[in-house]
Amino acid sequence: MVQKAKILLVDDRPENLLALEAILSALDQTLVRASSGEEALKALLTDDFAVILLDVQMPGMDGFETAAHIKRRERTRDIPIIFLTAINHGPHHTFRGYAAGAVDYISKPFDPWVLRAKVSVFVELYMKNCQLREQAALLRLQLEGGGHGAGDAKEPAGLLAELSARLAAVEEQAEALSKQLDDESTDAAAVATAAHLERKLTGLRRALDALEPGAGAGSPTLPSQS
Repeated sequence: MVQKAKILLVDDRPENLLALEAILSALDQTLVRASSGEEALKALLTDDFAVILLDVQMPGMDGFETAAHIKRRERTRDIPIIFLTAINHGPHHTFRGYAAGAVDYISKPFDPWVLRAKVSVFVELYMKNCQLREQAALLRLQLEGGGHGAGDAKEPAGLLAELSARLAAVEEQAEALSKQLDDESTDAAAVATAAHLERKLTGLRRALDALEPGAGAGSPTLPSQS
């Protein structure tokens, strides 16, 4: 079974959190509540999230300050943040949101369909990245000579074929997602993330091809995990 992605919902008002849960429940992912910036940062210490929906106006640590802390942490700095706000002070206020590291800035009341569509894009990108890391880990294990137990007696050629098939499935899904993003002219941040994913897939494919018999001597370079 494919593990569900986690989506962090940050808002100091319970009714707003309840509304977000109702909107995003159709995505069938794990929704995690946080009623303050401090609570959100605590959740980010232990769990990985596909995307963060962050309210701007909160008592104590507001959304901008919370985002700044998230972006300063190496573990969390690449998590997409979508700001939600009930106020609109013009371009300057919106620019402050993007400057804080947001990939999108949505004013309330927002269209539930639009919000759900935006979140689903980042969930899909997160899932593809998880699949890519899994394939890279399997390849690295083979290169390092791991898995010599009784249950890991698979021949190298058979393992390479299995890895290649798994990678092909991820490549096909990533290509379809990239085409969807291009056709719908989605947010530039999502398109850039998809392009980064495709580059990592290309690097992994080259590493696998280099392991094929007759591909030449030398160890292939694995794609970065970043």
